[in-house]
Amino acid sequence: MALPAGISAALRVLPVVNVLAKVALLFSFTMLVPIATALYFDDAALWHFIDALAGLTTLSLIAIVLTRRFRRELKVRDGFILVVGLWTLLPAVAMVPLLFQMPDIRISVAYFEAISALTTTGATALSGLEHLPPSINLWRHQLNWIGGLGIIVLAVAILPMLGVGGMQLVKAETPGPIKDAKLTPRIRETARNLWLIYAALTLACALMLRYVGGMRWFDAVCHALSAMSLGGFSTYDNSVGQFNSPVVEAILIGFMLIAATNFATHYLALTNRSLKRYWLDSEFKAMLLLLLFSALGLAGYLVWQHTYDDYLTSLRMVLFNLVSISTGSGYASTDFGQWPIFVPLWMLFLSGVAACSGSTGGGIKMIRTIILVRGASRQFTTLLHPNAVRPLRVNGVGIPDPVVFAVLGFIFLYFMSAVVLTFALLATGLDFVSSFSAVMACLNNAGPGLGVIGPASNYGVLEDLQLWLCALAMLLGRLEVFSVLVLFTPAFWRN
Repeated sequence: MALPAGISAALRVLPVVNVLAKVALLFSFTMLVPIATALYFDDAALWHFIDALAGLTTLSLIAIVLTRRFRRELKVRDGFILVVGLWTLLPAVAMVPLLFQMPDIRISVAYFEAISALTTTGATALSGLEHLPPSINLWRHQLNWIGGLGIIVLAVAILPMLGVGGMQLVKAETPGPIKDAKLTPRIRETARNLWLIYAALTLACALMLRYVGGMRWFDAVCHALSAMSLGGFSTYDNSVGQFNSPVVEAILIGFMLIAATNFATHYLALTNRSLKRYWLDSEFKAMLLLLLFSALGLAGYLVWQHTYDDYLTSLRMVLFNLVSISTGSGYASTDFGQWPIFVPLWMLFLSGVAACSGSTGGGIKMIRTIILVRGASRQFTTLLHPNAVRPLRVNGVGIPDPVVFAVLGFIFLYFMSAVVLTFALLATGLDFVSSFSAVMACLNNAGPGLGVIGPASNYGVLEDLQLWLCALAMLLGRLEVFSVLVLFTPAFWRN
């Protein structure tokens, strides 16, 4: 006898709930770091983290016990449910210490802050960051760091030990159109290697910010966590502008570019002990050239518009903020919302295309841009020479037509999501510049927008519905649209 559709769907979800509970249990132990920080600084948030840890651990264990008999190997569809479930559940868990510490905070603001941290968007809704307890500030940056390389990559390294296979999750969450390339034969070994590189680079960034940039240890650690994750959170309302240091800006530019590069390229360059891998990576070269020529051109444009008196000052301001927004980080060293509108809009555009696939950046990714450009070029050749055979290649690898069609489908859904969400924000009464820039900044996980949510302000000025719409844009951007929208198709829930 066939079960009703609703019951069948519920039974399909229960094995995923069991895994979600296990991941939530593991995630709860990350609160030990801010607990230790609160003990060291003797700040007021200590018991808030202890209460949150105790509550989350208890609820996770209860859920694990209740769903234990439904355990099974995950299927491909389960991977999509688990990915979306993780990226919506963990922010709800992560916001609990914020609610305890700031009882007057709106739930929409707390959830927005948490999902912004985990999706590495870097769009904050809080003010007075320098006055927050150190443990709360570190928690925000730690969430950036955890989300940077992908919570799912971390889970893939651990889930096999829990009796759950992970390859389905990688295909659901991995950024970029080419998802089957592996660095090592075993997915757990791949995840471990990526995390080792990620952690080593973060440590190097912290050391340079401390000893070369002159930051305090706490600020150096926090900004290293958010720089390598391209999360862009800061310990000050003025962001990096608080330091007014060309050295700090130069260090952060270097590590933001590293974080925006495909980590597979870092891995191959390290294992082969050769920088040639970067030269062979079409994405990396295209990203650097695009950012370099944009910075040089925009710096001249601002001098021409009399925003700055000399080219070097203009170049310094443009280079840092352009790299920050374009790579999806979200730091700001000045209020670029006061620049001629062409410049910040170009920066927002670049946030959609500049970052490489397999990096901690967001947006369409450079690989898709290259595929579209070369596909369009091939189409021109076909129009002029119908019988010509011109294969589409990236990095010497042939790109099959199904991948090209998938890229076109993604681009369509990406822009339709941007249009629908922009109109939704307009319907709430928000002005066009703020609506459009908020959607693009959140969809590209880039951080600050323009208008009322520009770098001199933050998203805390938005109403509850507007914050939830921006949170949805972050989720769509981080999971690259398909992984979320596929859950709303009838075919997904059919047996």
